[in-house]
Amino acid sequence: MICVDTNIICYRCMASPHSQNADAAWAKDPDWIAPLLWRSEFRNTLAGALRRRLLGIEKAIEIASLAESIFVQNEFTVSTSAVLHLVSRSRCSAYDCEFVALAEELRVPLITSNRQILHEFPETAVSLDRFVRE
Repeated sequence: MICVDTNIICYRCMASPHSQNADAAWAKDPDWIAPLLWRSEFRNTLAGALRRRLLGIEKAIEIASLAESIFVQNEFTVSTSAVLHLVSRSRCSAYDCEFVALAEELRVPLITSNRQILHEFPETAVSLDRFVRE
């Protein structure tokens, strides 16, 4: 089991230069988890793609359905106090700390491409590239 942030979910569900590595991470460990926040962040990414006319509405809904199917019974709430403790000892946003808090609570690695998270939480966060290589 691995915790993944929204960027990794986007790479898996939408074509990008990082999609090959996201697919390799999925092949290595398809048991992905995320805090409930991932849904709002993912929808915001889709909204941006819709507004830039990179996707049509039907394709965006299809992508959202695919992403949501990955996380059936694999999305979790996180403790506010855990998130705020992480915020107090880092420069990461509360949003980012939700992913860290979940990974720490379940004692699994957080796979991310977020440099700030990787820098601030090296004991928990693993880059997508490194996870695929190891």
